[in-house]
Amino acid sequence: MLRGKRFKLLTPILAFESVNGTRSTITIPSGAIIKVVSIPPDSPRFLDALWEGRTVAIAAIDLNRQSKELVDFKPSI
Repeated sequence: MLRGKRFKLLTPILAFESVNGTRSTITIPSGAIIKVVSIPPDSPRFLDALWEGRTVAIAAIDLNRQSKELVDFKPSI
């Protein structure tokens, strides 16, 4: 499950953003950190991600090919 996981982009990716009912494309730059917030059941090839306080839709294949998952280090006690 990808929900809640964070990723660092290795290359820029194209994303879609909806503002006031108008959909537009944006480019998220390489090095950006995104967090997956949901996977819409009606469109499993895309996922909703949070980037700089904005919710954007990105292709799951782009995330898979052009990013690296960030794993939080939790020291054992």
